[in-house]
Amino acid sequence: MKSLCRDCLWSSSEIVTRCEACLSRRVIAHPELDRLTIAHLDCDAFYASVEKRDRPELRDKPVIVGGGRRGVVSTACYVARQYGVGSAMPMFRALKACPDAVVIKPDFRKYVHESERILGTLARLTPLIQTLSLDEAWVDLAGTERLNGGPPVLQLVRAQNEIERETGLTVSIGLAPNRFLAKIASELDKPRGFSVIGSDAQALLARRSVKVLPGVGPVFLKTLQSDGYATVGDLAAADPRDLIKRYGETGFRLHELAHGRDARTVNPERDRKGMSAENTFNEDLTSASDLEAELWPLCEKLASKARRDGVASRVIVLKLRRTDFKIVTRRVSLPEPVQTARALFAAGRELMAPELGRPYRLIGIGMAEIVDAVDTPVLFETSETRALKTETAIDALRAKFGQGAVIAGRALPGKTPAR
Repeated sequence: MKSLCRDCLWSSSEIVTRCEACLSRRVIAHPELDRLTIAHLDCDAFYASVEKRDRPELRDKPVIVGGGRRGVVSTACYVARQYGVGSAMPMFRALKACPDAVVIKPDFRKYVHESERILGTLARLTPLIQTLSLDEAWVDLAGTERLNGGPPVLQLVRAQNEIERETGLTVSIGLAPNRFLAKIASELDKPRGFSVIGSDAQALLARRSVKVLPGVGPVFLKTLQSDGYATVGDLAAADPRDLIKRYGETGFRLHELAHGRDARTVNPERDRKGMSAENTFNEDLTSASDLEAELWPLCEKLASKARRDGVASRVIVLKLRRTDFKIVTRRVSLPEPVQTARALFAAGRELMAPELGRPYRLIGIGMAEIVDAVDTPVLFETSETRALKTETAIDALRAKFGQGAVIAGRALPGKTPAR
């Protein structure tokens, strides 16, 4: 198979641009079409698409899902993106670019439900699914042809159509020989797209900016550009020994990616590198008491999620955003992994103390280098084990009677967190 119609599933052993059965032009064509097995699924403008589906009157309007004027954009629909609105953009800038946008507060309970429906469709094909977020996942369909009645490309087209039919939401899919190329492919034809990259990867990547490579953020991008590596093709043409000399192991990885090679497997049990919670204030905050009052509920939220997921961390990260939007991050390594709000709050407050004296517009707390929480008996109680018993009991009460069933004293209005 070299061509497949996405509408009627007609296939051909020749490369064609129009379906001979239904005359549709939604045909996937590639010489390696039935041999590629790694896919990346990306929901199209996920949060905004869910809101538009539930409110049809917003179909043709620009919709932004995000916080208040001092918050950031979580997702912008494709109409809003035409005005230059993008994810993570400060809300005031987004509204300046698109003043007529309809702003909707995120409803993550609804988004999680829809994500589970979408990923459930993939789970019926294979257990080899690695999620990146609520709206993104890699899938490995190698060896599933007989079980699912056709090559991976056919299975994926069926799944894509089923998702749209059952949820009213659209997804874009990239099919390739590895994870990196599959993610690149899924971005080539959005929304509602299906793109394929095979052995033509190096030629396709050559003119693209190095910022498409995993791990190349804004700072590293400037370094690569100043060193003469502006495009992926520049890296592909470089001597790998020079790249390794300049950037160490990262240099070798850049060389491999520039040639379209990626040895990472689709791993459902992959280790999470970190998790966090943050909040943008309505007004700038300066005092320790005000900042601590914002920090505590974030610690509760993050600790509760860590316990629910069965993970812990000994590396705690504090994030502060100044009024000029510059971000301050501080981290500390604790003697043992923790998963309680009390431990997170104590670490966060200690990290925050040297940074006091200037106004901030955001605070966040994070856990880096996540590990599985091991439930082993201890000979002597510690402050962490005592706090864990208490907070686990609170989790159970809140699960049964609601979040407001138990409120920590330091979370009450007007209360200053105890020192």
